[in-house]
Amino acid sequence: MPTLPTTLGALKKSPFGEPRRAHRSVKDEIRANLLTRLADGGPLFPGVRGYDETVVPQIVNALLSRHHFILLGLRGQAKSRILRALTTLLDDTMPIVAGSEINDSPFRPVSKLARDLLTQAGDDTPIAWVGRDQRYVEKLATPDVTIADLIGDLDPIKAARGGHLLADELTIHYGMLPRANRGLFALNELPDLAGKVQVGLFNVMQEGDVQIKGYPVRLPLDVVLCFTANPEDYTARGKIITPLKDRIGSEIVTHYPETVELGMQITAQEAWTQRADRAVRVPTLLAELVERVAFEARADKRVDRRSGVSQRLPISALENVVSNAERRAVRLRDGEIVPRLSDTYAALPAITGKLELEYEGELVGGAAIARELIRRAADATLRAHAPAIDTDEVVMWFDAGSALQVAEDAGAAALRAAFETVPGLVTAVIEEGLAPASDDALVTLACELVLEALVARRKISRNDLGQYSRAREEGRRRRGPDETLG
Repeated sequence: MPTLPTTLGALKKSPFGEPRRAHRSVKDEIRANLLTRLADGGPLFPGVRGYDETVVPQIVNALLSRHHFILLGLRGQAKSRILRALTTLLDDTMPIVAGSEINDSPFRPVSKLARDLLTQAGDDTPIAWVGRDQRYVEKLATPDVTIADLIGDLDPIKAARGGHLLADELTIHYGMLPRANRGLFALNELPDLAGKVQVGLFNVMQEGDVQIKGYPVRLPLDVVLCFTANPEDYTARGKIITPLKDRIGSEIVTHYPETVELGMQITAQEAWTQRADRAVRVPTLLAELVERVAFEARADKRVDRRSGVSQRLPISALENVVSNAERRAVRLRDGEIVPRLSDTYAALPAITGKLELEYEGELVGGAAIARELIRRAADATLRAHAPAIDTDEVVMWFDAGSALQVAEDAGAAALRAAFETVPGLVTAVIEEGLAPASDDALVTLACELVLEALVARRKISRNDLGQYSRAREEGRRRRGPDETLG
């Protein structure tokens, strides 16, 4: 890379000094780079899945329109990841007036410090360079955020040391928004911002000025403002001042993965499943079951839909599942870590912490609901892969009074031997193609899947210690003659 100019005079003679580039706004910069990226093809936001046909086109339109925009969505919908990925649309490096706190352009300075320096030094004004990551500022909005935090405040120490009046612009300690000048400023959970701070934010967006401690200050900032919010809070009366809402150019609604397969891809991408000491093999059936737990939770009326069920639920749950299998592999001195269905019950802490329950759900309890979600997910997984599996012989064996204890720390071979005592169980999973006969780990997983599905259908029961037995009579009476579960 050629040496970058270090003075204003050298900068003017470089490609950075060309009028087309020197005077363009950050919105025009993003627009130009975005058009180039679109022409070249390829993903605009690497690592963000499931939005190519829905959310991404809206973001592209907003950026091409030079809009400030807001992402409306529930938690765990990659909103922050999208905002951070916007930095890839900025130039690799950008010249600023050396010593500037707010990334002053050498050709269009904003602060008094930069204006004075350019007047005094002229073409000898020193130039510094900032990378794209330094041009992104992110803030979580909370009720205690003040104008001083966001925009700035007068600094009496600066005034005293410099011999300035408090009204002098040189006494300002700039907040986070001015420090994002010529870059991106992301504000998460916008409705949590106090009304008077929203007014100050609007003034900067609309008029380019603000009053700090009663002194009017011109801040013609060049910044792209990006917000996130929960749709429930954003539309509630009194949460957002109307002028600010009107000033945001585009409202873009995010969503959870629309298919289980897409959710599995996201979870596989984000979850930490590779361990250094042993190889890890996560069966597809188990990964699908963990993903379906989140899908079942999102459809459950006892879970608060206004809060949503974050995509972090299956990610955290899968990490816990692998960790429990790792613990078992260490005890048994197995060279490979292969999680099984019973490991999902060890992941209850990763599930219950992600569920916001309605009143009815609070009465039942988070742990009980999580166990039910696991069983329903097992039933849905079995229906997807073996809808016609014959389990009559298995149910009859349990109805006759037999029971089966699944030991958490048993090896795959020992557990398969235990499942083979249940008439027709192992044969059914192999004939249905749920597992190859030669792989004990997958056979045991498939057998557990069948038993958990039967528990969900209330044809057998399972206690918290992992023992399967005949269905409880009260559980059977709760089902109507024509009722099915799925």
